[in-house]
Amino acid sequence: MEINIPDTNKPRVVVIGAGFAGLILAKKLSSADFQIVLIDRHNYHTFQPLLYQVATGGLEPGSIAHPLRKFIKRRPQIILRMAEVTQIETAEKVIQTNIGSLKYDLLILATGSKTNFFGQQQLPQFAMRMKTVPQALDLRSMILQHFEEALLTTDMKLRDALTTFVVVGGGPTGVETAGALGELKKHVLPNDYPELDIRRMQIHLIEAGPRLLAGMSDKASSKTIDFLKELDVNIWLNSPVAEYDGHTVQFAGGKQLSAATLIWSAGVIGATPAGIDASHIGRGGRLLVNEFNEVQGLPGFYAVGDVALMTTEAYPNGHPMVAPVAIQQASLLAQNLKRQLAGKPLKPFKYFNKGSMATIGRNRAVVDIGKVRFQGFFAWFVWMFVHLMSIVGFRNKMVVFVDWFWNYLSYDRALRLIIRPFKR
Repeated sequence: MEINIPDTNKPRVVVIGAGFAGLILAKKLSSADFQIVLIDRHNYHTFQPLLYQVATGGLEPGSIAHPLRKFIKRRPQIILRMAEVTQIETAEKVIQTNIGSLKYDLLILATGSKTNFFGQQQLPQFAMRMKTVPQALDLRSMILQHFEEALLTTDMKLRDALTTFVVVGGGPTGVETAGALGELKKHVLPNDYPELDIRRMQIHLIEAGPRLLAGMSDKASSKTIDFLKELDVNIWLNSPVAEYDGHTVQFAGGKQLSAATLIWSAGVIGATPAGIDASHIGRGGRLLVNEFNEVQGLPGFYAVGDVALMTTEAYPNGHPMVAPVAIQQASLLAQNLKRQLAGKPLKPFKYFNKGSMATIGRNRAVVDIGKVRFQGFFAWFVWMFVHLMSIVGFRNKMVVFVDWFWNYLSYDRALRLIIRPFKR
């Protein structure tokens, strides 16, 4: 069965994935002479950098999710279908989905990344992840449920395990999640649970490497440790996790840690659909692309963002899997497809690194922009401004701003709701 798409004499461009790259491509190509089909398994775009704030009760999920139908309503050239791609048949130029098949002239894969458990078997079953809104809501429910359960037991070991939270991965997501949990411990939970000794709550940030925020400067890394310690976060460096069974964290060195919650943010791999020959897939499950983001050996098939592996002299292992890369690649690819349609030469991709940043609770952040490094309140303000401006939708920007302003004034998190109890 074929997906119901109107026939046209225009080249059909199929964009898989409505993340940063997919939306920008669809938007910029909508003014060109193409039929654009945008496919995503959800009917909304997710602003992933703030998922951890949904998980810790700081933001409502609707404030970081933007309806795709609203995005395309003034762009009739874009056809949206909610579907999950199951296979790509590159020779026939056909994609298979759970709602049918679809032929394409040009295919752009913008599926982003998925959680990398590095081959460990038990972790996917017991570890919590934060790649989607439903996963963030599950984590929020689990955190609150564990405190409710802690009230019901007189077993101190069980109570300590229920109020112990392990965050694995010392990158921006792990650091920001640990900082948000520290804020909960410091300002919110003592008022919500006066029957519990919240001082016994433990937050552990686990990093397999020698320092936090490995992609940023040494100054940012050391200052992040200082900020996290101010929030009572225990930091474990050079401590790879070997196993987790839902109750006990087992480290490679033999140490153990009892915890009912483990949040995994230790790595990602490219979210590549089935059907693509292994010869086109490189390091980290990412598709090998040339300087124009075309998959090597597959004309008319492009990949952008996290799922694309473009090796250069400056980036021999590929570009970092961050939103600015996806946005810049998508913008240039849209230009190049228009230039190709007009018979003009293509422009190769060159990444302009605008800097890196991470926040660690209120008034605490680290920012690296070129050779400029700064930390503290001003860095926190810059982090907020950049993220606020990057959110899709004016309403979403306003809601996030109001929530942040209220949280800052009240030292509170109003969204401590167990909407749907979490069960494994």
